Amino acid sequence: MRIGRTSFTIGLAAALSACGGGGTSSTGGGTGVTPTPTPTTSACALATRKQFAFDVLNEWYLFPAELDKTVNAASFSDVQSYIDALVGPLGAKLKDRGFTYITSIAEENAFFNSGSSAGFGIRLGYDTSANRVFVIEAFETGPAFPLGFDRGVELLSVGTSASTLQSISSLMASGGPQAVINALGASTSGLTRVFSIRTLTGTTQEVTVTKADFSIDPVSDRYGAKIINDGGKQVGYVNLRTFINTADPDLRAAFANFRAQGVTEVIVDFRYNGGGLVSIAELMGDLMGRDKVGQVFSYTTLRASKSAENSTDLFGSQPQSIAATKIAFIGRAGTASASELVANAFIPYLNNNMALVGSNTFGKPVGQFAFDLAACDDRIRAVTFRTENANRQGDYYTGLASVVPNTCRANDDISAQLGDPAEASVAAALDFLAGRVCTPIAGTPGVQGTQSVAPARVLLQPDAPSAAQREVPGLF
Repeated sequence: MRIGRTSFTIGLAAALSACGGGGTSSTGGGTGVTPTPTPTTSACALATRKQFAFDVLNEWYLFPAELDKTVNAASFSDVQSYIDALVGPLGAKLKDRGFTYITSIAEENAFFNSGSSAGFGIRLGYDTSANRVFVIEAFETGPAFPLGFDRGVELLSVGTSASTLQSISSLMASGGPQAVINALGASTSGLTRVFSIRTLTGTTQEVTVTKADFSIDPVSDRYGAKIINDGGKQVGYVNLRTFINTADPDLRAAFANFRAQGVTEVIVDFRYNGGGLVSIAELMGDLMGRDKVGQVFSYTTLRASKSAENSTDLFGSQPQSIAATKIAFIGRAGTASASELVANAFIPYLNNNMALVGSNTFGKPVGQFAFDLAACDDRIRAVTFRTENANRQGDYYTGLASVVPNTCRANDDISAQLGDPAEASVAAALDFLAGRVCTPIAGTPGVQGTQSVAPARVLLQPDAPSAAQREVPGLF
């Protein structure tokens, strides 16, 4: 069905050409690069841009009956606030929690094509009980990594210079996470910040980092793909940071190695993966479904008036693929969209031979098409379709724990590197694959209570995330 999916995208682009638009079957996107200024031509008047957003939603939005068409466009000073008002009724029902938005065409294309972004190149999380901020992942191509920033490093203070350092604790006390985000500055290449950090060994040091443009490697060369020897059994481990085009060769190389080594049990680490391109999700399904070629991977369903665009994606044949007999998906609250699509697709086939490990996921069984007003560098990402697995299951708005056959609660242990068999979530995944006992995640049918995992660490995410931060939550 790869040809069918390609035709679908091309056909959609053609259908939108009259309004200068295009469509893709991706589930979000963007970069942290400073936005291209919107041209100040008459075609880009605010009223014109808002009308374009309304027209897109009126024709394509997945839940047309629930759009609030009574809102007055003239009452809103920007396009995003107008969009939020139009789709507002869906938020309370969990169906559209910021999933429909406006972004930059140039930024999003740069991100999906190469992972291009601008910043320090670190992913941050904060401890909700102690108001401490930590690096939970470092991107090797970013400017912070060679200066000692890596998983487990704590940010103690930040400032524009050594003389203006503000402690993280004081920032959190005065303005919460957003105060820390503000202190980190805009996603602009060349912007400099001074940090006081504490390493995993307990050493405190002062470091100056200048933000720069860099490309995110979707599968880390350090820990992104490896084979773990668990008591003599070979287990494949793959950590996909984001679903972008450059993930294709990385994933193929990883699974080619798994295939060569006879691996059939896999740990798929999506713990911070906010989603991305559906085409990469489909590839990942193919790479684990050698024995399922021709069977249904997922159904894509649009609103009734667009039902002619509905499609069925089948598992395809890939030379690097394996026939996975057992899969442990590591997820957390930041795991969403394309990540959840992959896991949901395997439920009808693996049943009790798959599990969600870590904590419950975000819950986003819907996806967006892109609609472009090219003259204004405006791209509207509108919720236009829902995804379902072969059993037509797809309403996991409360997270995957409500639908997967097995769950195993585990901490996100930042004292150990991702992919380390001793790291809590990886260890729990190995336990599941080996048939050892684990504690279910809250949200699993029949499991009561919140069962919080201490420390409760949350991804540091702006109220208005950049394009890149939508797909790589916690990115700075």
